[in-house]
Amino acid sequence: MPDLKILAVDDSPTMRRIIVNTLKRAGYTDVVEASDGKDALAKLKVDKINLIITDWNMPEMDGLTLVSTLRAMDEYKDLPVLMVTTRSVKEDIVQALKAGVNNYIVKPFTPDTLKEKIENVLAG
Repeated sequence: MPDLKILAVDDSPTMRRIIVNTLKRAGYTDVVEASDGKDALAKLKVDKINLIITDWNMPEMDGLTLVSTLRAMDEYKDLPVLMVTTRSVKEDIVQALKAGVNNYIVKPFTPDTLKEKIENVLAG
C-alpha cells in the first residue's frame, strides 16, 4: 500500500512523532500530521487521506467529536479511523465504536500492534 496517505492526529508532538516513526517502520511513509480535530478537518480538505489515526483526548476538538463529525459528512462517512488512546475502560471503547471508530488501540502500543490494526481496518 505505498500510495496510502495517513493522517496522524494527536495534540502531543512527541506522540505524533512516535506514530509517524512507527508507521514508517511498518512501511507507511506518506503521513500528514494534525494537532487536534479541527486541524485534522482542515488537513482533510487539502490532502486525499486514506486512513486517520487519532487520539481521543485533545483540546479544541477531541477525537470522539472528530469521528462523529466525519461520520455525518458524506465524503468522509466511510473513511477508516483508528483511535489510539490511553482510555482503556470498556465503556469508552464501546462509545468510540458507536461513534464510528473502525478500531481501537490502547497506549502504549507496539509497532506490530499498530501495523496489524491498520491492516485489519483497511481490509474492512
